[in-house]
Amino acid sequence: MLPDAPPGNLVLVALSGGVDSAVSALLLQDAGWQVEGLYMHNWDDDTGEDCPAVRDFQDAHRVADLLDIPLHRASFAPDYRDRVFRPFLEAYRSGLVPNPDVWCNREIKFGLLWEHARRLGATHLATGHYARLEPGQGRCRLLRSHDHRKDQTYFLNQVTSHQLEHSLFPLGHLKKSQVRALARRRGLPNHAKKDSTGICFIGEKPFREWLSRYLPGTPGLILDESGRTVGEHPGSFYFSLGQRKGLGIGGIRGCRESSWYVYEKDTAQNILRVTQDPHHPNLWSTDITLSDFHWIGNPPPAGLLRGAGKTRYQQPEVGCGLEWTTDGCATVSFESPVFAPTPGQFFVFYQGEWCRGGGPIARSESKGPH
Repeated sequence: MLPDAPPGNLVLVALSGGVDSAVSALLLQDAGWQVEGLYMHNWDDDTGEDCPAVRDFQDAHRVADLLDIPLHRASFAPDYRDRVFRPFLEAYRSGLVPNPDVWCNREIKFGLLWEHARRLGATHLATGHYARLEPGQGRCRLLRSHDHRKDQTYFLNQVTSHQLEHSLFPLGHLKKSQVRALARRRGLPNHAKKDSTGICFIGEKPFREWLSRYLPGTPGLILDESGRTVGEHPGSFYFSLGQRKGLGIGGIRGCRESSWYVYEKDTAQNILRVTQDPHHPNLWSTDITLSDFHWIGNPPPAGLLRGAGKTRYQQPEVGCGLEWTTDGCATVSFESPVFAPTPGQFFVFYQGEWCRGGGPIARSESKGPH
Protein backbone atom coordinates (compact mmCIF):
# COMPACT_ATOMS: atom_id res chain seq x y z
CA MET A 1 0.00 0.00 0.00
CA LEU A 2 1.04 3.61 -0.45
CA PRO A 3 2.62 5.44 2.50
CA ASP A 4 0.81 8.46 3.88
CA ALA A 5 1.57 11.65 2.00
CA PRO A 6 3.95 13.84 4.04
CA PRO A 7 2.74 17.46 4.14
CA GLY A 8 4.27 19.52 1.35
CA ASN A 9 6.03 16.59 -0.28
CA LEU A 10 6.06 16.49 -4.07
CA VAL A 11 6.16 13.21 -5.98
CA LEU A 12 7.21 13.21 -9.61
CA VAL A 13 5.55 10.44 -11.62
CA ALA A 14 7.30 9.11 -14.72
CA LEU A 15 4.36 9.31 -17.14
CA SER A 16 5.12 7.11 -20.15
CA GLY A 17 1.76 7.44 -21.88
CA GLY A 18 0.75 3.96 -20.74
CA VAL A 19 -2.00 2.92 -18.38
CA ASP A 20 0.31 1.78 -15.56
CA SER A 21 2.01 5.12 -14.97
CA ALA A 22 -1.33 6.92 -15.41
CA VAL A 23 -2.97 4.87 -12.66
CA SER A 24 0.11 5.37 -10.49
CA ALA A 25 -0.39 9.13 -10.71
CA LEU A 26 -4.12 8.73 -10.01
CA LEU A 27 -3.55 6.61 -6.90
CA LEU A 28 -0.98 9.03 -5.50
CA GLN A 29 -3.30 11.95 -6.08
CA ASP A 30 -6.13 10.09 -4.34
CA ALA A 31 -3.80 9.41 -1.39
CA GLY A 32 -3.18 13.11 -0.91
CA TRP A 33 0.23 13.47 -2.54
CA GLN A 34 1.19 16.59 -4.46
CA VAL A 35 1.72 15.07 -7.91
CA GLU A 36 3.50 16.25 -11.03
CA GLY A 37 4.31 14.22 -14.13
CA LEU A 38 7.35 13.96 -16.36
CA TYR A 39 7.60 12.43 -19.80
CA MET A 40 11.03 11.21 -20.93
CA HIS A 41 12.14 10.95 -24.53
CA ASN A 42 15.51 9.18 -24.60
CA TRP A 43 15.76 7.69 -28.08
CA ASP A 44 16.45 10.12 -30.90
CA ASP A 45 16.78 7.85 -33.94
CA ASP A 46 13.04 7.65 -34.67
CA THR A 47 11.60 10.74 -36.33
CA GLY A 48 8.27 11.69 -37.87
CA GLU A 49 4.89 12.59 -36.51
CA ASP A 50 3.74 8.97 -36.53
CA CYS A 51 6.55 7.61 -34.35
CA PRO A 52 5.50 5.94 -31.07
CA ALA A 53 7.21 8.59 -28.93
CA VAL A 54 4.95 11.31 -30.32
CA ARG A 55 1.81 9.29 -29.60
CA ASP A 56 3.04 8.37 -26.13
CA PHE A 57 3.67 12.01 -25.24
CA GLN A 58 0.20 12.94 -26.47
CA ASP A 59 -1.30 10.20 -24.27
CA ALA A 60 0.73 11.36 -21.26
CA HIS A 61 -0.43 14.92 -21.89
CA ARG A 62 -4.09 13.84 -21.97
CA VAL A 63 -3.67 12.02 -18.65
CA ALA A 64 -1.99 15.06 -17.06
CA ASP A 65 -4.80 17.30 -18.29
CA LEU A 66 -7.45 14.98 -16.87
CA LEU A 67 -5.73 14.82 -13.48
CA ASP A 68 -4.98 18.56 -13.63
CA ILE A 69 -1.28 18.11 -12.87
CA PRO A 70 1.75 19.78 -14.47
CA LEU A 71 3.60 17.70 -17.08
CA HIS A 72 7.32 18.25 -17.51
CA ARG A 73 9.33 16.89 -20.42
CA ALA A 74 12.97 15.83 -20.49
CA SER A 75 15.40 14.03 -22.74
CA PHE A 76 18.43 12.09 -21.57
CA ALA A 77 19.19 10.77 -25.06
CA PRO A 78 22.99 11.34 -25.02
CA ASP A 79 23.26 9.68 -21.60
CA TYR A 80 21.04 6.81 -22.74
CA ARG A 81 23.37 6.20 -25.69
CA ASP A 82 26.48 6.30 -23.51
CA ARG A 83 25.23 4.39 -20.48
CA VAL A 84 22.74 1.91 -21.96
CA PHE A 85 22.81 1.60 -25.74
CA ARG A 86 26.59 1.59 -26.33
CA PRO A 87 27.25 -1.11 -23.68
CA PHE A 88 24.32 -3.06 -25.16
CA LEU A 89 25.98 -3.06 -28.61
CA GLU A 90 29.40 -3.90 -27.19
CA ALA A 91 27.97 -6.87 -25.30
CA TYR A 92 26.22 -8.20 -28.40
CA ARG A 93 29.37 -7.74 -30.46
CA SER A 94 31.29 -9.91 -27.99
CA GLY A 95 28.70 -12.70 -28.17
CA LEU A 96 26.79 -11.93 -24.98
CA VAL A 97 23.01 -11.51 -24.68
CA PRO A 98 22.49 -8.34 -22.61
CA ASN A 99 19.34 -6.91 -21.08
CA PRO A 100 19.25 -3.14 -21.67
CA ASP A 101 16.10 -2.67 -19.56
CA VAL A 102 18.05 -3.61 -16.43
CA TRP A 103 20.68 -0.92 -17.03
CA CYS A 104 18.06 1.58 -18.15
CA ASN A 105 16.38 1.31 -14.77
CA ARG A 106 19.58 1.81 -12.81
CA GLU A 107 21.20 4.49 -14.95
CA ILE A 108 18.26 6.45 -16.36
CA LYS A 109 14.94 5.95 -14.56
CA PHE A 110 16.29 5.72 -11.02
CA GLY A 111 19.50 7.65 -11.72
CA LEU A 112 19.29 10.66 -14.02
CA LEU A 113 15.51 10.99 -13.73
CA TRP A 114 15.70 11.14 -9.94
CA GLU A 115 18.41 13.82 -10.12
CA HIS A 116 16.17 15.80 -12.47
CA ALA A 117 13.17 15.27 -10.18
CA ARG A 118 15.09 16.70 -7.23
CA ARG A 119 15.96 19.79 -9.26
CA LEU A 120 12.22 20.23 -9.83
CA GLY A 121 11.67 20.12 -6.06
CA ALA A 122 10.45 16.52 -5.78
CA THR A 123 11.01 14.49 -2.63
CA HIS A 124 9.93 11.20 -4.23
CA LEU A 125 9.90 9.50 -7.62
CA ALA A 126 7.08 7.14 -8.69
CA THR A 127 6.89 4.73 -11.61
CA GLY A 128 4.39 2.20 -12.91
CA HIS A 129 6.56 -0.82 -12.08
CA TYR A 130 4.85 -3.86 -10.61
CA ALA A 131 6.93 -4.22 -7.45
CA ARG A 132 6.68 -3.44 -3.74
CA LEU A 133 8.92 -1.75 -1.21
CA GLU A 134 9.28 -2.51 2.48
CA PRO A 135 11.23 -0.07 4.67
CA GLY A 136 13.45 -1.61 7.28
CA GLN A 137 16.56 -0.68 9.29
CA GLY A 138 17.22 2.33 7.09
CA ARG A 139 17.20 0.17 3.94
CA CYS A 140 14.36 -0.57 1.57
CA ARG A 141 13.61 -4.15 0.68
CA LEU A 142 12.47 -4.79 -2.87
CA LEU A 143 9.57 -7.26 -2.86
CA ARG A 144 7.74 -8.97 -5.67
CA SER A 145 4.42 -7.57 -6.83
CA HIS A 146 1.24 -9.24 -5.62
CA ASP A 147 0.61 -9.94 -9.31
CA HIS A 148 3.42 -12.44 -9.88
CA ARG A 149 2.57 -12.69 -13.56
CA LYS A 150 3.35 -8.99 -14.03
CA ASP A 151 6.08 -8.72 -11.40
CA GLN A 152 8.98 -6.57 -12.67
CA THR A 153 11.54 -6.97 -9.91
CA TYR A 154 13.67 -8.94 -12.39
CA PHE A 155 14.33 -5.69 -14.28
CA LEU A 156 15.10 -3.84 -11.03
CA ASN A 157 17.84 -6.20 -9.85
CA GLN A 158 20.64 -3.63 -10.33
CA VAL A 159 19.07 -0.64 -8.60
CA THR A 160 20.50 0.39 -5.25
CA SER A 161 18.72 0.57 -1.93
CA HIS A 162 19.57 4.28 -1.86
CA GLN A 163 17.70 4.74 -5.14
CA LEU A 164 14.71 2.91 -3.69
CA GLU A 165 14.53 4.95 -0.50
CA HIS A 166 12.83 7.84 -2.32
CA SER A 167 10.89 5.67 -4.80
CA LEU A 168 7.22 4.72 -4.86
CA PHE A 169 5.57 1.80 -6.70
CA PRO A 170 1.82 2.45 -6.39
CA LEU A 171 0.83 -0.67 -8.38
CA GLY A 172 2.66 -3.25 -6.28
CA HIS A 173 -0.47 -4.44 -4.47
CA LEU A 174 -2.69 -4.59 -7.59
CA LYS A 175 -3.27 -7.01 -10.43
CA LYS A 176 -3.13 -5.75 -13.97
CA SER A 177 -6.85 -6.41 -14.42
CA GLN A 178 -7.56 -4.15 -11.43
CA VAL A 179 -5.37 -1.41 -12.88
CA ARG A 180 -7.23 -1.42 -16.20
CA ALA A 181 -10.61 -1.57 -14.46
CA LEU A 182 -9.73 1.42 -12.28
CA ALA A 183 -8.47 3.37 -15.30
CA ARG A 184 -11.68 2.66 -17.18
CA ARG A 185 -13.87 3.54 -14.20
CA ARG A 186 -12.09 6.86 -13.68
CA GLY A 187 -12.15 7.76 -17.36
CA LEU A 188 -8.43 7.67 -18.11
CA PRO A 189 -8.06 8.05 -21.89
CA ASN A 190 -5.47 5.26 -22.18
CA HIS A 191 -7.32 2.62 -20.13
CA ALA A 192 -7.34 0.15 -23.05
CA LYS A 193 -3.93 1.02 -24.50
CA LYS A 194 -1.79 -1.98 -25.37
CA ASP A 195 1.14 -2.64 -23.03
CA SER A 196 4.47 -1.48 -24.39
CA THR A 197 7.04 -4.15 -25.22
CA GLY A 198 10.49 -4.19 -26.71
CA ILE A 199 13.63 -2.40 -25.60
CA CYS A 200 13.41 0.33 -22.95
CA PHE A 201 12.62 3.69 -24.66
CA ILE A 202 13.20 2.17 -28.10
CA GLY A 203 10.09 0.00 -28.24
CA GLU A 204 9.04 -2.80 -30.55
CA LYS A 205 11.27 -3.37 -33.55
CA PRO A 206 11.92 -6.23 -35.98
CA PHE A 207 14.88 -6.97 -33.75
CA ARG A 208 17.47 -8.47 -36.09
CA GLU A 209 16.77 -5.99 -38.87
CA TRP A 210 16.88 -3.09 -36.43
CA LEU A 211 20.07 -4.27 -34.70
CA SER A 212 21.85 -4.73 -38.04
CA ARG A 213 21.62 -0.94 -38.58
CA TYR A 214 24.06 -0.47 -35.71
CA LEU A 215 25.80 -3.83 -35.66
CA PRO A 216 26.17 -5.29 -39.17
CA GLY A 217 26.57 -9.06 -39.16
CA THR A 218 28.80 -11.37 -41.13
CA PRO A 219 27.01 -14.39 -42.66
CA GLY A 220 28.17 -17.78 -41.46
CA LEU A 221 27.27 -21.45 -41.31
CA ILE A 222 24.72 -23.31 -39.23
CA LEU A 223 25.93 -26.83 -38.44
CA ASP A 224 24.11 -29.78 -36.89
CA GLU A 225 25.60 -32.09 -34.29
CA SER A 226 27.44 -34.14 -36.93
CA GLY A 227 29.04 -31.05 -38.43
CA ARG A 228 26.80 -31.03 -41.49
CA THR A 229 25.78 -27.65 -42.89
CA VAL A 230 22.01 -27.20 -42.48
CA GLY A 231 21.73 -23.48 -43.14
CA GLU A 232 23.29 -20.04 -43.03
CA HIS A 233 22.87 -17.20 -40.55
CA PRO A 234 23.32 -13.41 -40.95
CA GLY A 235 25.59 -13.10 -37.91
CA SER A 236 26.09 -15.39 -34.93
CA PHE A 237 25.74 -12.62 -32.35
CA TYR A 238 22.11 -12.07 -33.35
CA PHE A 239 21.19 -15.42 -31.76
CA SER A 240 21.06 -16.78 -28.22
CA LEU A 241 21.42 -20.23 -26.70
CA GLY A 242 18.18 -22.18 -26.88
CA GLN A 243 16.77 -20.01 -29.66
CA ARG A 244 14.53 -21.87 -32.08
CA LYS A 245 12.81 -19.08 -34.00
CA GLY A 246 14.31 -17.24 -36.94
CA LEU A 247 16.86 -19.88 -37.88
CA GLY A 248 15.39 -20.45 -41.32
CA ILE A 249 16.11 -24.18 -41.30
CA GLY A 250 13.66 -26.51 -42.99
CA GLY A 251 13.36 -29.32 -45.49
CA ILE A 252 16.68 -30.98 -44.60
CA ARG A 253 16.90 -34.46 -46.10
CA GLY A 254 17.10 -37.13 -43.43
CA CYS A 255 15.86 -34.80 -40.67
CA ARG A 256 12.43 -34.92 -39.12
CA GLU A 257 10.16 -31.87 -39.29
CA SER A 258 10.64 -30.47 -35.81
CA SER A 259 12.22 -27.43 -34.20
CA TRP A 260 15.94 -26.73 -34.24
CA TYR A 261 17.63 -25.21 -31.20
CA VAL A 262 20.91 -23.30 -30.96
CA TYR A 263 23.04 -25.30 -28.53
CA GLU A 264 26.35 -23.56 -29.19
CA LYS A 265 27.35 -20.14 -30.46
CA ASP A 266 30.93 -19.95 -31.71
CA THR A 267 31.49 -16.23 -32.20
CA ALA A 268 35.21 -16.68 -32.93
CA GLN A 269 34.42 -18.80 -36.02
CA ASN A 270 31.00 -17.20 -36.59
CA ILE A 271 29.27 -20.59 -36.45
CA LEU A 272 25.97 -21.65 -34.92
CA ARG A 273 25.54 -25.27 -33.89
CA VAL A 274 22.00 -26.59 -33.70
CA THR A 275 20.12 -29.67 -32.60
CA GLN A 276 16.61 -31.05 -32.85
CA ASP A 277 16.95 -32.63 -29.41
CA PRO A 278 15.33 -30.34 -26.81
CA HIS A 279 17.07 -32.44 -24.13
CA HIS A 280 20.55 -31.85 -25.52
CA PRO A 281 22.92 -31.53 -22.53
CA ASN A 282 24.27 -28.19 -23.77
CA LEU A 283 20.79 -26.69 -23.45
CA TRP A 284 20.42 -27.40 -19.74
CA SER A 285 22.49 -26.33 -16.75
CA THR A 286 22.43 -26.78 -13.01
CA ASP A 287 25.44 -24.56 -12.26
CA ILE A 288 26.27 -21.05 -13.39
CA THR A 289 28.96 -18.53 -12.52
CA LEU A 290 28.25 -14.82 -12.21
CA SER A 291 30.89 -12.26 -13.08
CA ASP A 292 29.53 -9.87 -10.48
CA PHE A 293 26.63 -9.88 -8.04
CA HIS A 294 24.84 -6.72 -6.96
CA TRP A 295 23.08 -6.80 -3.61
CA ILE A 296 20.14 -4.45 -3.11
CA GLY A 297 21.03 -3.22 0.34
CA ASN A 298 23.73 -4.45 2.68
CA PRO A 299 25.26 -7.73 1.48
CA PRO A 300 25.16 -10.74 3.81
CA PRO A 301 28.35 -12.35 5.04
CA ALA A 302 30.19 -14.26 2.34
CA GLY A 303 29.06 -17.87 2.08
CA LEU A 304 26.11 -19.97 0.94
CA LEU A 305 22.52 -18.73 0.87
CA ARG A 306 19.42 -20.73 -0.04
CA GLY A 307 16.62 -19.29 -2.10
CA ALA A 308 15.31 -19.34 -5.66
CA GLY A 309 16.35 -17.64 -8.87
CA LYS A 310 15.81 -17.28 -12.58
CA THR A 311 17.84 -16.33 -15.63
CA ARG A 312 15.01 -14.93 -17.76
CA TYR A 313 12.12 -12.62 -16.95
CA GLN A 314 9.34 -15.04 -17.94
CA GLN A 315 11.07 -18.07 -16.40
CA PRO A 316 9.66 -19.56 -13.17
CA GLU A 317 11.99 -19.35 -10.18
CA VAL A 318 13.96 -22.51 -9.43
CA GLY A 319 15.26 -23.40 -5.99
CA CYS A 320 18.99 -22.82 -5.72
CA GLY A 321 21.96 -22.10 -3.55
CA LEU A 322 24.04 -18.98 -4.13
CA GLU A 323 27.60 -18.91 -2.86
CA TRP A 324 29.40 -15.64 -3.08
CA THR A 325 32.68 -14.07 -2.04
CA THR A 326 33.38 -10.52 -0.96
CA ASP A 327 35.03 -9.76 -4.33
CA GLY A 328 31.54 -9.90 -5.87
CA CYS A 329 31.86 -13.21 -7.72
CA ALA A 330 29.17 -15.82 -7.17
CA THR A 331 28.25 -19.34 -8.18
CA VAL A 332 24.72 -20.69 -8.34
CA SER A 333 23.63 -24.34 -8.09
CA PHE A 334 20.03 -25.03 -9.10
CA GLU A 335 17.98 -27.84 -7.57
CA SER A 336 16.87 -28.84 -11.08
CA PRO A 337 18.33 -27.95 -14.50
CA VAL A 338 17.30 -24.67 -16.13
CA PHE A 339 16.98 -24.14 -19.86
CA ALA A 340 19.75 -22.34 -21.73
CA PRO A 341 21.23 -19.88 -19.21
CA THR A 342 23.17 -17.59 -21.52
CA PRO A 343 26.25 -15.44 -20.84
CA GLY A 344 25.24 -11.82 -20.49
CA GLN A 345 21.75 -12.55 -19.22
CA PHE A 346 20.94 -11.65 -15.62
CA PHE A 347 20.41 -14.17 -12.87
CA VAL A 348 18.13 -12.72 -10.17
CA PHE A 349 18.01 -14.15 -6.65
CA TYR A 350 14.96 -14.30 -4.37
CA GLN A 351 14.38 -15.33 -0.79
CA GLY A 352 10.64 -15.68 -0.54
CA GLU A 353 9.12 -12.43 -1.80
CA TRP A 354 12.39 -10.56 -1.26
CA CYS A 355 14.45 -9.74 -4.35
CA ARG A 356 18.02 -9.71 -3.06
CA GLY A 357 19.68 -8.59 -6.31
CA GLY A 358 21.31 -10.13 -9.33
CA GLY A 359 24.26 -10.39 -11.63
CA PRO A 360 25.23 -11.19 -15.23
CA ILE A 361 25.98 -14.78 -16.15
CA ALA A 362 29.63 -15.39 -17.07
CA ARG A 363 29.37 -19.11 -17.90
CA SER A 364 27.23 -22.17 -17.28
CA GLU A 365 27.96 -25.85 -16.80
CA SER A 366 25.98 -28.21 -19.03
CA LYS A 367 24.35 -31.03 -17.10
CA GLY A 368 21.40 -32.20 -19.17
CA PRO A 369 17.71 -31.87 -18.32
CA HIS A 370 17.44 -34.70 -15.81
